[in-house]
Amino acid sequence: MQRGLPMQPTVVLLKEGTDTSQGKPQLLSNISACLAIAETLASTLGPRGMDKLIVNERGEAQITNDGATILKLLDIVHPAARTLVDIARAQDAEVGDGTTSVVLLAARLLKEVRNYIEEGVSPHIIMKGFRKASELAIEHIKSVQITVDKSDPEQFRSLLLKCASTSMSSKLIHSEKPFFSNMVVEAVQCLDEEDLNENLIGVKKVPGGGMQDSLLVRGVAFKKTFTYAGAEQQPKSFRNPLILSLNVELELKAEKDNAEVRVEHVSDYQAIVDAEWEIIYRKLEAIEKTGAKVVLSKLPIGDLATQWFADRDIFCAGRVPADDLQRVVQAVGGSIQSTCSDIKREHLGTCGFFEEKQIGGERYNLFTECTKAKTCTLVLRGGAEQFIEEVERSLHDAIMVVKRAVKNGDIVAGGGAIELDIASRIRQHALSIPGKLQMVMIAFAKALEVIPRQICDNAGLDSTDIMNKLRVKHANGEKWYGVDVDGPEGIRNNLDAFVWEPSLVKVNAINSATEAACLILSVDETVRAPQSEAQNPGPRAPPGTAQRALRGRGRGMPRR
Repeated sequence: MQRGLPMQPTVVLLKEGTDTSQGKPQLLSNISACLAIAETLASTLGPRGMDKLIVNERGEAQITNDGATILKLLDIVHPAARTLVDIARAQDAEVGDGTTSVVLLAARLLKEVRNYIEEGVSPHIIMKGFRKASELAIEHIKSVQITVDKSDPEQFRSLLLKCASTSMSSKLIHSEKPFFSNMVVEAVQCLDEEDLNENLIGVKKVPGGGMQDSLLVRGVAFKKTFTYAGAEQQPKSFRNPLILSLNVELELKAEKDNAEVRVEHVSDYQAIVDAEWEIIYRKLEAIEKTGAKVVLSKLPIGDLATQWFADRDIFCAGRVPADDLQRVVQAVGGSIQSTCSDIKREHLGTCGFFEEKQIGGERYNLFTECTKAKTCTLVLRGGAEQFIEEVERSLHDAIMVVKRAVKNGDIVAGGGAIELDIASRIRQHALSIPGKLQMVMIAFAKALEVIPRQICDNAGLDSTDIMNKLRVKHANGEKWYGVDVDGPEGIRNNLDAFVWEPSLVKVNAINSATEAACLILSVDETVRAPQSEAQNPGPRAPPGTAQRALRGRGRGMPRR
């Protein structure tokens, strides 16, 4: 009788409940997840793109068609699909525009090679073909891009206006493109040309009024801070005032410090009170001696100091937000002081005109005619809160595009023109290559056509008919022909129609989409730990935290 083989022991590598899936089905599942995300975003692309209304768990609604914002609000949990969320965020941070395009392009690349994966083509051959095609695409963009001459300020400003209005054409504010394009270009030109830090463009949202009531303040505007009664007696406007920015608290300390002082006589108590008043009066007199007419502080300015300043015709504002105070210093000069002693003239700033002004239902402090201004403020008006938020997001995208155009004045035509031109170039090259790489590169070229095709679909045009017309134009060397959603033909020369985009937006989008597609193709196994499914409650609070939080501030410790 044949001896039985010895029993093999079971080897347990992973914790019980761990989910592992691998091989071809896993790769196809990841591709399907990415296609599901792209389907959600597809209808938002182009000048006739639709908006999405997203309601979070707290019931707050947001209306937007910005790809990065939608993906951030959707809270996607699929690990492979999160790659697309990351590339949309990176595109938003780096270039500001093209977030929807980059996601659609990455998903379409995966869709085009899905059949090859099912037929057993190695993912590495596909990745090699994608990288080669991506290099060709970027070389082609650099060879056809048009560099605008920066030496002619009028012509350069015209370029920036075109880029800003192209960025806005797919947003909610496209009906007011000329008004907002001008505002965005002026805002970017206010910044320091070397640095171009977009964080120095403040955005204030004031509900009420129409979009045309929005204004650009060449300087700083911030909402009136909390003040005491004496503030109403202070002057509300100055010509050429000296401005002092402080990080000093100007109120009596006795109310909030947990101090215990034992006194034998009433006169001793009075001496302590007098000393506290003496300290604050000394600070106030030091401020008055500087000659400042506007005093701003990051910390509170109490009722005593407010009245004291009012009696001497000085305007003061306490609890000014840190970023607003930083922008005031950037605009008016000087520096933020953390003490009231030894303040010299060079520590103070100045502006041409300061005023407190009513905008909508709020009062705002405005610093204008600043000679050293490297900052500005956009005050946005509109009906609904969600609408103003979407206007802010649209302007952010336009500001980023204009900033990129200022730094590097290379442009290409939008409206799907450059994508079709690259596709035709890659197809020509692919036909000269033998083997499987030829199929992969043709798939890459076909994927690029998703942009003009989706713009047609969203505008209600016949995409097959328009794509055929465009292919004929590009085959005849008309490289700037793209989709026209308004005209009867459906196609036009988008360079002549001033649909311009910085070439950097396209280079970044193709690079990011190719890298994301290669990353997803290179994953053939997912291991999901069981604890990652449970909600993470976060660290426990130390014992006694709740009681300490509920105890009244400023009462001191109980006596034992």
